[in-house]
Amino acid sequence: MDGPKPKLRHRLRWTRLHQLLHDNSGVRYFVIAIGLLIATGMSVLVYIWQQPAAHMPIEYPAAIKKELPKYYSPLTGALVADEAATKRQVTAIMIENSPDARPQSGLKDAGVVFEAVAEGGITRFVALYQESRPALIGPVRSVRPYYVDWAAGFDPAVAHVGGSAKALQMIRSGNYGVDLDQFFNASTYWRATDRYAPHNVYTNFDRLDALTAAKGKTTSSFNFSPRQDDKKSATPTATQININVSSGVYDVDYTYDAASNTYIRLMGDAIHTDREGGQIQPKVVIAMKVPMSLGFEDGYREQITTTGSGQAYVFQNGTVTEVTWSKADAKAKLEFKTPDGKELALNRGQTWITALDQKKSVTWH
Repeated sequence: MDGPKPKLRHRLRWTRLHQLLHDNSGVRYFVIAIGLLIATGMSVLVYIWQQPAAHMPIEYPAAIKKELPKYYSPLTGALVADEAATKRQVTAIMIENSPDARPQSGLKDAGVVFEAVAEGGITRFVALYQESRPALIGPVRSVRPYYVDWAAGFDPAVAHVGGSAKALQMIRSGNYGVDLDQFFNASTYWRATDRYAPHNVYTNFDRLDALTAAKGKTTSSFNFSPRQDDKKSATPTATQININVSSGVYDVDYTYDAASNTYIRLMGDAIHTDREGGQIQPKVVIAMKVPMSLGFEDGYREQITTTGSGQAYVFQNGTVTEVTWSKADAKAKLEFKTPDGKELALNRGQTWITALDQKKSVTWH
């Protein structure tokens, strides 16, 4: 005979295995344990497979975990959406400040504002915008050479309604920015019906951006002061400020608001408000002393020196820092340096710069 038949062979194998497990309890327990581990493993795999993806977070090694980049406006230091926003063109807009022009529209949204006397003690502003785009801006008025100089350091497009002879010569040369003069671009501006001329010219950024793009400008490249997060002082020493830029309804005061770490702006003892709502509260106030005189241009006009260097006072965080301002030429960066020669970092947000005659006073307490 050749051996057991197939069915008998299987029966003999199981009989031998059973006998082995019966005779050797260690082997028996080992096999049982293996079986339990396999069964448990299969159950775990089935459970994981059935769970929604939300219960299975993906963990990356620490070496490849990276924070998303943050982008900041070079004009204000404010956080912006993307890198393209940091290169967006700066638009400088001449805004009137006579009593008939108040309250103005869009001033509270400007990134940087330069204030100086335009004529006869009447102050005027050149307001610079980059990331902010208020819906209404005005009243827009004429430009002067020193406003062109200050704006030029920001590689801007300049919106205005005419200007003095020298200012127009400068801006029309193309060396100080893109010219958006209302005289040649009437459809970009309009006259409001609730105010009388010349205090009623307004514009908006839909129109300004379209005009600027048509002139081939969509970006600006410039440097301004480094920016920092608020460092509010626990013991403020400069909470009431007077800048003697002019007098009467053009007198400038600021009251420090500790809660927001800003400076509430007053003009002629009244809070300076925006026509579209809200009041003007810059994060940083700078009083910059400059040489001023009367000179003949196309009539007797203020002559203000914008280059060289001079004394300035920077108010932020409830304190004041005495610095030196400097600007090498019209298109150069305006710098504010401490006595040790280091450039002062400014708080993020709106910066308001008032240029006053170097013989006039800046006081605080």
